[in-house]
Amino acid sequence: MKIELGTWAVEGNEVDAAGRELAIEARGLVKRFDGFTAVDGVDISVPRGAIYGILGPNGAGKTTTLRMLLGIIDPDEGHRRVLGHDRPTDVARRIGYLPEERGLYPAMKAYEAIAFLAALRGVPLKEGRRRGRELLEENGLGYAADRQIRQLSKGMAQQVQLLGTLVHKPDLVVLDEPFSGLDALNQGKLERLIRQLAADGTTVIFSTHVIAHAERMCNQVAIIAGGKVPFAGPVDVARDRLRPQVRLETRAQDGPWRAALPADARHEGAFWHFTLPESGVEPLLRALIEGDAGILSLSIERAGLHDAFVAIAGEAAARALEANPEEEGRR
Repeated sequence: MKIELGTWAVEGNEVDAAGRELAIEARGLVKRFDGFTAVDGVDISVPRGAIYGILGPNGAGKTTTLRMLLGIIDPDEGHRRVLGHDRPTDVARRIGYLPEERGLYPAMKAYEAIAFLAALRGVPLKEGRRRGRELLEENGLGYAADRQIRQLSKGMAQQVQLLGTLVHKPDLVVLDEPFSGLDALNQGKLERLIRQLAADGTTVIFSTHVIAHAERMCNQVAIIAGGKVPFAGPVDVARDRLRPQVRLETRAQDGPWRAALPADARHEGAFWHFTLPESGVEPLLRALIEGDAGILSLSIERAGLHDAFVAIAGEAAARALEANPEEEGRR
């Protein structure tokens, strides 16, 4: 075996340092448009069976990155390997792709639209129609099977297109801003569907500008800002870049125990707030008890993905993330 770009090459496939087989391995991806660098040296490794999020604001390079991974456009620099192949188009029939630009033929019936998308991936039309009706029924849309797309609400049409993305039973599902335009109920349905896909062994990678979706759904994330990826890896590792925060309430207002509080401790209302010391909670508790602080409550809160995003990508990127409009930008 040989090591290459941080992974092991094994019989044409890639595995990461933990020995997990990779569905996607990309290194140094660069893409320029008319002199503008939309993606600048992106590295991504997606284990098979993972739910992987690409998190960043509009214009950060999420869509361009996904299109390079799929072979829709070629990188100007770098390389990618998808499902064990250097040419992603060679395995297009094993991939389901939901683009950010939603679009179905408005005159088609819902089940026919799914069958049409299945046919593009090599499924016979008769089988595609059967699967289309079956998927609609399983997902609570059986009543809409014979309705034309133009007769469906925007959310229902998006669900039909999503089912068309899955109808050929792909090994890899790529979703570009899949939650955009969905109400809370349908977002919940989509989250459950994504979790079920992963439970069945399907690899799911999706882009989003909503931190909550990535935090709830993803095993791993790539944080992208300005075309660069300052972090790619497990969500827990991103959160652990920041030390946990402590909230302390004491009966005593002063005493020798105050010396145990770190320099960043601040008193707000009835509570002290500060970063958990490097030494951990045990020495702190001992000092509080021996100093007669009279502990009324003490809670330790791990940093969330939002705080990690700010620390990794910067406040400007975080503000851009929060200011995103509903629809994703073209780059």
